Amino acid sequence: MRFRPIHLALALTGVAALASAQEEAREAASIEVTPAELRLVAGETAQLEARVLDADGVVIEDAELLYLPLYGQFWNLERRTWGFNLFKVSREGEVSTRRPGEFGVMVRVVGARAEGSDRDADSEGYVQQRIPLVIEPRPVAQLTVEVGGPLHAGTEITVEASPLDSEGAIVEGAEVAWSTSDPAVALPVSRPETVERTRTRGALRLGQPGPAVLTATSGDATANLEFEVVPNPVARLVLSADRAAVRTGDVVHLSTTMTDAEGNELEGIGVGYSFSAITDAMGTGGPSSGLVTQDGRFVADLPGLYTLVAHTGGVSASTVVHVTERGVRRPIELVGHGRVKDRATSDLWVWEAPNGRDYAITGTHSAAGHAYVWDVTDPESLEIVDVVRVDARTVNDVKISEDGATAVISREGASNRRNGLVILDVSDPATGVTKLAEYDDQLTGGVHNTFIHDGHVYALSGGQRFDIVNIEDPATPHRVGSFALDNPARSIHDVWVVEGIAYSANWSDGVAVIDVGGAGKGGTPRDPKLIGQFPFPTGWNHAVYPYRSVSTGKFYIFAGDEAARTGRYSPLAEVGTGTPGYDDEPTRWRGWIHILEWDENFEEEPRLVGRYEVPEAGSHNIWIEDDVMYVAFYNGGLRVVDVSGELLGNLYRQGREIARFLPLDPEGFLPNAPQVWGAQPHKGVIFFSDRNSGLWAVRLGDSAPVAETDTQE
Repeated sequence: MRFRPIHLALALTGVAALASAQEEAREAASIEVTPAELRLVAGETAQLEARVLDADGVVIEDAELLYLPLYGQFWNLERRTWGFNLFKVSREGEVSTRRPGEFGVMVRVVGARAEGSDRDADSEGYVQQRIPLVIEPRPVAQLTVEVGGPLHAGTEITVEASPLDSEGAIVEGAEVAWSTSDPAVALPVSRPETVERTRTRGALRLGQPGPAVLTATSGDATANLEFEVVPNPVARLVLSADRAAVRTGDVVHLSTTMTDAEGNELEGIGVGYSFSAITDAMGTGGPSSGLVTQDGRFVADLPGLYTLVAHTGGVSASTVVHVTERGVRRPIELVGHGRVKDRATSDLWVWEAPNGRDYAITGTHSAAGHAYVWDVTDPESLEIVDVVRVDARTVNDVKISEDGATAVISREGASNRRNGLVILDVSDPATGVTKLAEYDDQLTGGVHNTFIHDGHVYALSGGQRFDIVNIEDPATPHRVGSFALDNPARSIHDVWVVEGIAYSANWSDGVAVIDVGGAGKGGTPRDPKLIGQFPFPTGWNHAVYPYRSVSTGKFYIFAGDEAARTGRYSPLAEVGTGTPGYDDEPTRWRGWIHILEWDENFEEEPRLVGRYEVPEAGSHNIWIEDDVMYVAFYNGGLRVVDVSGELLGNLYRQGREIARFLPLDPEGFLPNAPQVWGAQPHKGVIFFSDRNSGLWAVRLGDSAPVAETDTQE
């Protein structure tokens, strides 16, 4: 399940330390850390120094230490200090910071257990010391303010502020407050929630003509902007919609024609939009649900009769759009199940091998380094045909080359701490899978995720960067390049490569797009070039999937969150739902799929246009084919979603869900505890892996709409 509550590359390799170090560490009784607490300004670094003492207070010189970051996602969720790369802790105890929040660093002695511990105390039985970490925001030294759009009475405009530090750099996470000198002329307002929100953007409702001063405040910094609202010349307004009848989820484009009192056509006058509806949600006159943007795009979530209104000054116009059910629901049926009940299952990949048969490979998590190769030619009978075991605790990721002959599996928690990749010949699994090579040069910190593209492996290195390894000859892999974001607190979780362009998921740094030979921006596998980046305010960016819509030709990036809310955090525990890192109460997964639209050449600014958010669960891995998204939602099961047409708003509310399947297995690793990790369609069958129950195969039925019920084993 591509899940990293802390840097498991550190934690798990530390647990697997050499026996001699463990023996000496067991004599440890206490640990002293200097300083005992940290208070830093975002961007600053600090060094922790630790001494391990025995019961007599004598320093143990060779004791081995782990420095574990306690991130805000688990450490202080209520204060909204979320994300994984808000700060970093090196193996040597150097703390580097980026964003403000309240966190912690755990300094632990490898292999040492507190004598007589019952594991109920805060120490959980480890010899360790928790260091509070407070990261304060960088002071805002100055603000720059921009006002968008013409300033005509009776319109609404956007205002944007840039909070800068003393060196002129943007202060991340800064919040801006807005006020005006004359509310009758201009009044700051809160817009209804849309898919695009920012702490530095506001809105002004312009009233009567006249002068006013706009004031932006962030910390001790203020900025004033004088402006004047002018009379609105519009006397007549006509509103048109490009379609009068649509389904839920279809985007309607609105246009207006404006004239003055003499009948002259006007341009450049701001127009606001709103809507009301009579829907069938709760009988006649039920609540309306949808979204209208200020650039004139409308989408409805519920069927009904919607009245769309455009207004400017004291003039308004309306039009009516009839919205019907999207009608994409389909039945889904179980085809086959390959149970894995003695260990947790991780990722999967399904392919047709050169021998003409279909296979799947699945990894294992927090176990003993197994990967299973399944024959899935008959999806009703999923059969393990080979087992690969490597020196690792976790085989988190599995990938297959385009020709179906080579597999790459990732390693984390190796006993010798070398980790890295294992390259396999899978050209004919029926006669056995063979190991071609291991590669761990500069990948010893653990490889969490990988991707194979055009003879190269893109391998995450210690959650810091991706290295590019040439496997044109799979038996002799060699590094040719690497890429990392320019951020000392960076963290990367996933990478997906299509047509020579790499797309990476980077937690708080969001989505990054990198030319590795296909974008015409000068990048190659030997010299990758950053094209652009789009951070997400949640800080949860965990997975990424680039996709060009078959129906519209629009290019989208689907960026998945991963977030968990639970009880007391235990970095190395594995109880409750079987998810590493939790005790006290079951994991409550959160997060959704963000939908980012970008132009074909990445020349324009990307814009966030939609989301797919399941209220009761959190997202994991994504796969999209033929305008259908197959997405794992952990305890929410497999979700199959219609992503055809232009996308805007919340796809879940729009009835775009085609089907869902909840894999309940009373004989699973953890019985009846769905934790769907990833899904992939193959030859009309949807295969997916579940952490607690192994490999599954399901199939969609006919397109006739069905009742909104789960199908499950």
